[in-house]
Order: sequence, then structure tokens, then C-alpha cells
Amino acid sequence: MKIGESLLKHLNKKYEPARMVNFKFGRYDVAMKTDDEGNPMLLFIGKANEEGMIKGDHYSRRLLKDASGAVIKDHWDYKGKV
Repeated sequence: MKIGESLLKHLNKKYEPARMVNFKFGRYDVAMKTDDEGNPMLLFIGKANEEGMIKGDHYSRRLLKDASGAVIKDHWDYKGKV
């Protein structure tokens, strides 16, 4: 599964720092973990079970910044099924 443009719009926003954020995206349940700056870094997308655990796909974000804080590299890696 590839991350589409409409989902990337959600992932490029800032959220509450160091939290797990859950939301519905179309027919999928999404959970993402943010870093200390509020950037989503881990993404789980699929169907949530009764305990809230998502069964589906796992993605990890690679976000590199230079000394001034400008983004050098920003992309999502597919890590497999969860």
C-alpha cells in the first residue's frame, strides 16, 4: 500500500508533541506517533480491533534537518504488516 497525496496532507501537519494520534481516514483507521516537535514519525493504517490495535500496514518517517532547521530529507518508508 502506498501513501496517497490526500493522506500526506494530514501527515504534513503539526500535532501535539510526543503523542499517539488516532483518526479515521476513509474506510481505514489510522494511528500515528509524533516526535517532540509534533511531526508524525510512525504511521499505522488498517482496521482497529476491539482494543484499538491496528491490523494493517506500518510506515516510518525519515526526516533530516540541517543545523538551521531546514528540511533536507523527508520521506516515508514501508516497514511491513502489523
